[in-house]
Amino acid sequence: MAAPGKCFLVTGPPGVGKTTLIIKVFESLRSSNPNLKLQGFYTREIREGTQRVGFEVVTLDGRKGLLASNKISSPESHRWPTVGRYRVDVASFESLALPELQVKEDTDLFIIDEVGKMELYSSSFFPAVLKILETGVPLLASVPIPKAGRDIPGVARLKNHPGAAIFTLNPSNRDAIKERICSLLSDQLQKSIRCGGV
Repeated sequence: MAAPGKCFLVTGPPGVGKTTLIIKVFESLRSSNPNLKLQGFYTREIREGTQRVGFEVVTLDGRKGLLASNKISSPESHRWPTVGRYRVDVASFESLALPELQVKEDTDLFIIDEVGKMELYSSSFFPAVLKILETGVPLLASVPIPKAGRDIPGVARLKNHPGAAIFTLNPSNRDAIKERICSLLSDQLQKSIRCGGV
């Protein structure tokens, strides 16, 4: 198992800014150390005007693919699992996200936004996340806040990981938490780099 302090989890209610925080941390780390090898993805809303019509998955190098939509209506899409009013395109998600979660020798940090209900419809996704934790490579991920007091089983398992540090966002602490995570990750990554990536 990974050493404690390797799994940084950001949680909070929908719309509080989890994805924005993760992107800011990613950009900050990349600009301060362009040689860092970062892997992973984040999810972003797809909007038509003021209306949210779905979500896309975006890799850290900018490639995009559909995660979920409430606009697509094809014979195939009617077999897709649903979350709320969205149909989840598991195949599209897997084709983009799973290669980003493959552990490589020189990876310094994994970023996953988010480990949530839509992503967990992929049977290959959570095993890939657990494999990352076994390597000891630091992981920065966002997870949804429990609904009715109960976490999704995969999310509960992440939160209970011995190396997990959980940060709960609210509108007044976002900037402070971003700075704290940047500082902790910088420290963690310096140790990894100094120890030859171990």
